[in-house]
Amino acid sequence: MLHYQFVETETHANVLTRFGYALSDPARTVVLLALRTAPAYPSELADLVGVSRQKLSNHLACLRDCGLVAAFPEGLRTRQELANPLLAKALTELLGVVLMVDPRHCANAATEGCC
Repeated sequence: MLHYQFVETETHANVLTRFGYALSDPARTVVLLALRTAPAYPSELADLVGVSRQKLSNHLACLRDCGLVAAFPEGLRTRQELANPLLAKALTELLGVVLMVDPRHCANAATEGCC
């Protein structure tokens, strides 16, 4: 049984790492939050995020590679949606988390890449 728990922990850690990586970029975070409420098309998401369609395409590729977003062709367009409905719930729950941050520690966050 111990071996199974180790495999399960490794799997869970991998999922959270992918999720954290996806959320580490503000543009990808906005995309995930938008898809939390409804599927969307890349052009809509590019306008929402305020990036070019090419940059958005790169973000969507990352989100698909992380297993968080799925693409569904519809004629000439491709609908994007969360790969698993549980992701919407997880994102909603994360929005309710209150972080306790020491402002002295993160005072230089923009220049040092902290927080």
